[in-house]
Amino acid sequence: MSDRIRFHLDENVNPVIALALRRYGSDVTTTIEANLRTSSDETHLAYGQQENRVIVTHDDDFLRLAAATANHSGIAYCHKEARTIGQIIAALRLIYEVLTPEEIQGRVEYL
Repeated sequence: MSDRIRFHLDENVNPVIALALRRYGSDVTTTIEANLRTSSDETHLAYGQQENRVIVTHDDDFLRLAAATANHSGIAYCHKEARTIGQIIAALRLIYEVLTPEEIQGRVEYL
């Protein structure tokens, strides 16, 4: 397992966030890059688990999924209108810098 968190942005997250995180050295995939467009939330969560990626989302349904199972690589959740893109990037960078994949496993981090 990698010693650094890797992210996967679901389809509702602005792809500018992926570009910014990559500039800071983070390993990031997007829904389009992973060929998961229109896939179910369960499929995204399974992809994250399989690829050891934290799901970054604005979708409340992921909170319900997380409440039902801790068998996921982590979820970073932010209500769509709660933060600016810059604030989301800063919060994800902080998660990347202070947490390991093992520490975020099965957890939800609220941005």
